[in-house]
Amino acid sequence: MTGQTAPLLDLRNGATIPLLGLGTWPMDNAETADAVEHALGLGYRLIDTAENYGNEAGVGEGVRRSGLPRKDVFITTKFNKEWHSYDGVRRAFEAGTGRLGVEYVDLLLIHWPNPGQDRYVDAFKGMAALLEEGLVRAVGTSNFKPAHLQRLFDAGLVPDVNQIQLDPRHTRADLVELHRGHDIATEAWSPLGRGGSLLREPAITALADKYNRTPAQIVLRWHTQQGFVAIPKSGRPERLAENLAVFDFTLDDAEVRQLSALDTGVADIYDADEFGH
Repeated sequence: MTGQTAPLLDLRNGATIPLLGLGTWPMDNAETADAVEHALGLGYRLIDTAENYGNEAGVGEGVRRSGLPRKDVFITTKFNKEWHSYDGVRRAFEAGTGRLGVEYVDLLLIHWPNPGQDRYVDAFKGMAALLEEGLVRAVGTSNFKPAHLQRLFDAGLVPDVNQIQLDPRHTRADLVELHRGHDIATEAWSPLGRGGSLLREPAITALADKYNRTPAQIVLRWHTQQGFVAIPKSGRPERLAENLAVFDFTLDDAEVRQLSALDTGVADIYDADEFGH
């Protein structure tokens, strides 16, 4: 049965994206299909996948199993560096929609900037053409740093979304400020941190006790209250339900700042100048 759905965030090109969705890395196609079907039944409306995840077919299968109209599900996918050219993006789009079994995607992202090959500006121009044709509803970037975004700005290009590694230990304040200045939505991958240690932070567990919530719910509320789109991954039905149930309580401003004070910088996150696929 469909339950609560996440609030929507307006994107600069007119689409709206749910503030909380389902991430699907590193599930395979079978796991993904089951998780997507269950998540959509619970009220999720945003599903995030990528060419590199190898599970776009599973996302499409889960959406079809759900019985929901295609227009009611916001599907994000991303393409790899081999498609970083104006024409290559169209081939990536056609291959991705073929695997998903859909005619359009709601948000298409450049997965990593790969500045060493220096073709992401051309790739973005290719996405802009797809947007103009109505084949995608929004276009964006993933893992772009300020210098990468500035190259786009200099070419007169602005993404709807930049999807980045973001959590209370990695607040990415410089990027968030830049996003807000250009009306770019901030989307967080691994919003609960990596490895589980974030959820054992005393500042988080204390708030979980105060609000009678799970630590994950506290962190996801930290994201959504700041207007960040969060895409936690889970295939467990009970966890899927918990992750979505974060819109009926509110952290106060001091508590949001307290969690942001856990920031440790960027030394232990992937460097998009060096890493990418």
